[in-house]
Amino acid sequence: MSDSNLTIAIVGATGAVGAIALELLADRAYPAERIIVMASSRSIGKKLPYLDTELTVIEAVPDAFEGVDVAFISVSAEVSRVLAPEAVKRGALVIDDGSAFRMDPAVPLVVPEVNGADLEWHQGIVSIPNCTTTPLAMSLAALGQAAQVTRVTVATYQAVSGTGAAAVRELHEQTADMLAGRPTNPKEYPHRIAFNVLPQVDDFAEDGYTGEEHKMINETRKILHDTDIAISPTCVRVPVPVTHSEAVQVEFERPISPEEATRLLSEFPGITVVDEPQASVYPMPAQASGRDDVFVGRIRKDASHPNGLALWIACDNLRKGAALNALQIMDEAVRRDCVKPVR
Repeated sequence: MSDSNLTIAIVGATGAVGAIALELLADRAYPAERIIVMASSRSIGKKLPYLDTELTVIEAVPDAFEGVDVAFISVSAEVSRVLAPEAVKRGALVIDDGSAFRMDPAVPLVVPEVNGADLEWHQGIVSIPNCTTTPLAMSLAALGQAAQVTRVTVATYQAVSGTGAAAVRELHEQTADMLAGRPTNPKEYPHRIAFNVLPQVDDFAEDGYTGEEHKMINETRKILHDTDIAISPTCVRVPVPVTHSEAVQVEFERPISPEEATRLLSEFPGITVVDEPQASVYPMPAQASGRDDVFVGRIRKDASHPNGLALWIACDNLRKGAALNALQIMDEAVRRDCVKPVR
């Protein structure tokens, strides 16, 4: 079965990730008649531009998945837990963008460049990692070809679009208010995000780490099939609309030179090395937004550890961090002949 013969449902089509999924499908000239766009009852009848036509939003209810081959779901975890099993019952492969199933041992958590083979044991649902996990896992998989990764320390610089469209609007509104000398009224975050950084993404757990930080730890281990990697993240929200960045320190069982690391990263699918720091050339959200690859730069020896490397990552959180990864999972499932659920 080829990709273009699949009937695709996009659940959450009116959201930021859904919009990017449609954009990516349009880039492929995917047949409009093979796409079903779904959302909540509030959006019934809404028209979404697609190529030279429009797609009409229908309500995401169980019976709407009849005849669907692949369902991309980008909604809340609560809604996913209801809709995903219903889609599977009707024969669809569910590719879920939320957190509902990521750590379920029966559900593959997939970045195709890293662990595409895990698709072969899916039982109808496949999860997409958190948008900060994907670029980190890809970079570690590339470097881990040379030596075992033993420890990772990472600080993220996360765009507001990771929270949703309302957070992007709030950033724009607060920025205008600040420039005009008006007071701001935070709603999406506990503090003002304009001209500020917030060292909190998600709620805090008893150990002092946030839910987002626990996601990075647990998801990275699952994708890499390595429960022994020591990972310590600090996740930070920054006043950037799109594209997450990460400062990463990696320790290995043996030393790896920056030159070897650069070669491994450059050869890994989906990664582009941008690393001429003396010329002020390195990955930035301004350049990475709207592009598909994970961009890595500032590759250098870690001054604090003989077996360590330090590097900097930027990745569009709505594309490779979400919608693009979903389409690539579908492509990989087709290639491996495992689009239909395992019965």
